[in-house]
Amino acid sequence: MTFQEQLITLRKQYGLSQEQLGSKLGVTRQTVSKWELGITTPEMDKLMLLADLFQISIDELVGRGAKDAEPEAGHARTGEEAPPVKEIHYIPYPWHYEYKSRRTLFGLPLIHVNIGRWIPGQKHCRAKGIIAVGNIASGILSLGGIASGIFSLGGISAGIFSFGGLSVGLLLALGGFSVGTVAVGGLALGIFAVGGGAFGVYALGGVAVAQKIAAGGAAQAVIAIGDAANGDIVFDINSPISPDVIRDAILEKFPGTWNIIVNIFSHTI
Repeated sequence: MTFQEQLITLRKQYGLSQEQLGSKLGVTRQTVSKWELGITTPEMDKLMLLADLFQISIDELVGRGAKDAEPEAGHARTGEEAPPVKEIHYIPYPWHYEYKSRRTLFGLPLIHVNIGRWIPGQKHCRAKGIIAVGNIASGILSLGGIASGIFSLGGISAGIFSFGGLSVGLLLALGGFSVGTVAVGGLALGIFAVGGGAFGVYALGGVAVAQKIAAGGAAQAVIAIGDAANGDIVFDINSPISPDVIRDAILEKFPGTWNIIVNIFSHTI
C-alpha cells in the first residue's frame, strides 16, 4: 500500500476529515489533500507526527513495514472501534490561521488573513487582498511583518501611506527609518523630513540638513534656523526674532513656497 493510500485509510479509520487532520498537524486542509493525491509528501517532522497520531511506525506509514499497515492489531481489523486519537504534547505544532473571503474586487478577495508562526524551511504566510493581514501582506490596506499597499502598516512597510519600523511611502512615511515625500521618523529622508536626523528639501529635526530650509538643534541649509546653524541666511534660535522676519526671508529667497511650509519654519523660534 502506498503512503497516500495508507494515509487515506488511516484518516478514515480514525474518523478524521482532511481539515481535522490538518489542524492536528498544523497544516491546511489543502496540504493534506495534496499528500493524499500524491502531489507532495510530508517532511520528516510531519511524518513523525502522523506516525504518533496513528500509533504506527514511520516504516509502516510509508509502506515499508507490514503489507497492510493498520492501527494496532485487533481494532479496526476485527470491527472494533479505532483507538482514540492520541494527543501529542511534546512536539510543538506550528500555529497557523487563514481566512479568505469569497467576495472579490478586482480579482482580489475583499479580506485575506494568513498569519502563523514561521518555521525554518517552510513558506511564509502571505496574504493578498483588498484588506490583507499576514506575515507578508499586500493590498489596499495591509498589515503585516512585511506590508505593502496604499495604506500599509508593518515592521517593514511600503505604500502611498506607510507606517513601520522601516517605512517607504510615496506620500507619507512614518517609522524608525522613513523615506517619503513627507517622512517622519528617527531617521527621515524626504522632500519634507522630520526626525532625530532629517534630510530633505525641507528638514526639521535634532540634526537637520536641507536643500532649501532647515531647522533644528544643528541645521544646515540655504536658510538655516537652529542652535548651531550654517547657511546663507542664518537665524539663531537663542535670539528673539519675529516670525515675520523669517517669513519674509523665506519668501524673498524662495518665492512661491507653500504657505504651510512657511508657517512651520517661521514659528520654530
